[in-house]
Amino acid sequence: MKTLKYMLVAVGVSILSFNCSSDDDNNMTIDPAGPDFSGTYTQADQMGRPAINTVFVSPDAKDQFNVTIPSSQGAAFQPMFQANLEALSPAYNEEGDTNALGLDAATFTGLLATDVLTVSLDGVTTFYDGTNVLTGRKLTDDVITVELLLIFGGEDFSENPTLSNDNVDMNDKEFLSSFPYLASAW
Repeated sequence: MKTLKYMLVAVGVSILSFNCSSDDDNNMTIDPAGPDFSGTYTQADQMGRPAINTVFVSPDAKDQFNVTIPSSQGAAFQPMFQANLEALSPAYNEEGDTNALGLDAATFTGLLATDVLTVSLDGVTTFYDGTNVLTGRKLTDDVITVELLLIFGGEDFSENPTLSNDNVDMNDKEFLSSFPYLASAW
């Protein structure tokens, strides 16, 4: 039994030693032509805008939403988004109710159902700053609070105040001043 134990230890040490080698001659080289993207790929998830897929896509349709190309999402998912929005938010329960952007439930969910990030190339980049809407996203934008305000806040953000703010006003760590900008994990 002792011999078997020593053999297992020797094999383990050998494997560990081989894997911890400092042999720099076995470095991988990158093909100057670029990576090979041939083959079959499957899209597993799609969440261009934070929390939109999570909140508005019904559980039985999440896989379908994730593989639907964005140009087809609006027509395919807007009715589901609208039904879920109206079920969630009393701010859209009456005919003609709009959010702070002046969008009724159908228009707002039509915008949300196409899950793409829009970016202004010549203007302000922000998720929402009181004037500009969905023109990009700065790391400091409070995206979830903006989404809650647009979903629950009504025309002037005054409806449902307890549902219109996540009460998370800053990150737990400061952003870095250079790339990658995000602080390292704890």
